[in-house]
Amino acid sequence: MATETELRKWRLILGGQQNDGTGCALNISDTKMDNALEALYDSDRRGGLGASSPNVSRWLGDIRNFFPNTVVQVMQKDAIKRLDLTQLLFEKELLENVEADVQLVATLLSLKNVIPDKTKDTARQVVQKVVDQLMKKLMQPMHQAVTGSLNRSTRNRRPRHNEINWHLTIQKNLKHYQPEYKTIIPETRIGYGRKRTSLKDVVLCIDQSGSMGTSVVYSGIFGSVMASIPAIKTRMVVFDTAVADLTEELSDPVDLLFGVQLGGGTDIHAALSYCQQVITRPNDTVLVLITDLYEGGDVAGMQKKAIELTAAGVQVVVLLALNDEGAPSYDHSNAQFFSDLGVPVFACTPDKFPDLMAAALGKQDLVQWAAREEIMIKK
Repeated sequence: MATETELRKWRLILGGQQNDGTGCALNISDTKMDNALEALYDSDRRGGLGASSPNVSRWLGDIRNFFPNTVVQVMQKDAIKRLDLTQLLFEKELLENVEADVQLVATLLSLKNVIPDKTKDTARQVVQKVVDQLMKKLMQPMHQAVTGSLNRSTRNRRPRHNEINWHLTIQKNLKHYQPEYKTIIPETRIGYGRKRTSLKDVVLCIDQSGSMGTSVVYSGIFGSVMASIPAIKTRMVVFDTAVADLTEELSDPVDLLFGVQLGGGTDIHAALSYCQQVITRPNDTVLVLITDLYEGGDVAGMQKKAIELTAAGVQVVVLLALNDEGAPSYDHSNAQFFSDLGVPVFACTPDKFPDLMAAALGKQDLVQWAAREEIMIKK
């Protein structure tokens, strides 16, 4: 025999009316929750939310009251898709009440050219809010992973006096402490080695076709973080059927994201050709190509450029996605080509990306790294 709580849950799941076999009556709060769900998921029967801004605004308030933020974000996304509620993004008052997340930012960026002038400032504030949240979350792990990798790569065991890393040298030689002299004999010296303004170059080459929206957002954030690390020279290139270099915008991730044109075709050959032109230190360069590999341009040309880049010493990594959802649909034939070339091909979540870059900058075997992190290499 089902309990009253179980019947209530089934009543909300089934949606009432002809679907309801529970005989369970809802209280006032549950009725409002049921109406909010019905307006979205039974819109063909009830007429949805309609075109009225007050109705939409009321519905946004209701779902924020009844559901946690993660569920609210899913319902907002479903409302835009199922009910074509682009008015969520076009009216200042409504946009202020939307629960902001990466998916919403990607949607805003794809529609930025048609958003009314009265809403553009609010849209920018929404993007700024999400960017600030992501920068706070991702900056420290990225700095720690990347600078740690670079420091390890520049250490040497025969440093000059002014190059000695005294903290690590003392740690390494604690076993040689001489109590009678109250000192440590530094049998092994560890130094930072020869320092340069830029130890490594990183090129983020990002597919800005519509399916890559959230990957573009995360890439922009990480690009801005890496651009703030003096030991790395970071360049950001985005492409569809044309190629745009957004490196000058890396100091302001919001400006950078609004410089992206989400949607359109894909010309990976043109993007790799441009990257090849701007790479000046191939042996010290990591090229991260973020794309689902659906080439709409010259497939043979794309493959030739990939061969030339790897032969020159560039460490190429292909990410099919950089988001929380995992790998999207991708071109298996092109993925196999890159894999056969020795280029790792996989999807990466944002939390793994700092360690990925640290491994790449340290010239580790990324296939082994992916195996340790339980990331599946695509073939």
